[in-house]
Amino acid sequence: MKTQTTVQQQPAVNSSSPLVQVSGALTVIILFILLAAWLAKRFGLTGRTGAAKGLKISAGCSLGPRERVVVVDVEDARLVLGVTATQITHLHTLPPAPASVDPKPVEPVDFQSLMKNLLKRNGKA
Repeated sequence: MKTQTTVQQQPAVNSSSPLVQVSGALTVIILFILLAAWLAKRFGLTGRTGAAKGLKISAGCSLGPRERVVVVDVEDARLVLGVTATQITHLHTLPPAPASVDPKPVEPVDFQSLMKNLLKRNGKA
């Protein structure tokens, strides 16, 4: 008589294993972070780098599809620059912008007087 032995083959990776579940969750999280970083970079949500700290574009005007005139504020002057797809040309130097004067600080108004003014304006009081 011949005896048959059956051999059960177990799958190479058990999908209910905690190791598989954790690594799958980590893969999804890493892919989500990469996608969020790409979207932030694509739509300009990232902060400016420290290289352009002293520069600020205060005005600009488009002259064509790839030509612009911009006014750049630097530490002690304002530069008028012509910008194209291939070069940047210095057109003029302006004196520094006057320091902006802060308007008078507005005194806080209490809620009661604010409501009275609103009701008077609407003709209800």
